[in-house]
Amino acid sequence: MPLLNPLSIPNVAVVFFCAIASVAAQSPPPTPTPSVVYAVQNADAITDFRANARPVHAMVDRMIEAVTGESNVAKAWSSLIEPNDKIGIKISATGGEIFTTHHEVVDAIVDGLAAAGHPRHTIIVWDRSLDGIKEAGYQTGSEGYQLKAIRPRDGYDPKAVYSAPLLGKLIWGDLEYRGDLGKREPLSDTENTSSVSHFSRIISSEITKIINVPVMSNTEMNGIAGCLYNVTIPNIDNWRRFSQGRGFGAASIAEIYSNPLVSKKVVLNLMDGLIAQYAGGPQSQPFFSEHHATLYASKDPVALDAVVLKKLEEWRRRGSLPAIGHMAEYVEAAAQIGLGNAAPERIQVKHVGRTTAE
Repeated sequence: MPLLNPLSIPNVAVVFFCAIASVAAQSPPPTPTPSVVYAVQNADAITDFRANARPVHAMVDRMIEAVTGESNVAKAWSSLIEPNDKIGIKISATGGEIFTTHHEVVDAIVDGLAAAGHPRHTIIVWDRSLDGIKEAGYQTGSEGYQLKAIRPRDGYDPKAVYSAPLLGKLIWGDLEYRGDLGKREPLSDTENTSSVSHFSRIISSEITKIINVPVMSNTEMNGIAGCLYNVTIPNIDNWRRFSQGRGFGAASIAEIYSNPLVSKKVVLNLMDGLIAQYAGGPQSQPFFSEHHATLYASKDPVALDAVVLKKLEEWRRRGSLPAIGHMAEYVEAAAQIGLGNAAPERIQVKHVGRTTAE
């Protein structure tokens, strides 16, 4: 069943390019300071698709110290998060046993936050759905932090709205979806379409700071399931209209991220590249994966996505797969509205060296 109403959008390409032009016209100049993306690699961190907790923990600690310039983990986290902040860790839980954000990475982040004085039970770890996280090694209720999924319908905030000039087909679980309500005939397509999306209550009111922890993966609909994608598409309802391939999501993903509910709350992007997937994502496709044994971190989500997208493209070329950059145009759109740097000459990649798990 189509997601868009062709009568409402006679020329999708025109709408898309007009949206890009509108975004660019309202955008401030690009950030003048080059962005830094930190990378740490340790071959011991991943073996036969399974993460090894001690080296992963050391990698996370090393990354947060490098990003903040602090000499120990507690000071590093304290430099990013205030004592009274309500902390959310946004994971990617769509990849099942192998390609969900590794719980070893999350555990290391929570340990660091606890060292900085934040009680574990106040920290929320979430995604739209948490199906399969037990297969990925998460032990619900035993880690000390809260594991949350976005509740269908009630989990979205009716006051936290994003509008875009694309109609989406509402389904069960979306806030404004209406069932047949006793009608003899099913509702028509036009009765369940909307140009509005709602942010989740988790992101609108339950947290004040976000640690964004996507996996290093492509997505067949939006090019890269990276930093920008991870805190936008999985955190709104009526999202399918932005996941239709080239053009549909480019301006909107950047605009959604620019909303203060997202952009003002994200304090760190830490990408889980222990296993990297370059095709078929974000669902699990081990055949198109690499034991990359690398974590990336940056305060600039655009720069980190640009660096990772380049690496995914390299693997795809090696595998004779088509390029995906045209589906990730929102990365460049995000740079145009001042969310970060996408141009290679404005990005510095710093390798912080091999870690030890002492």
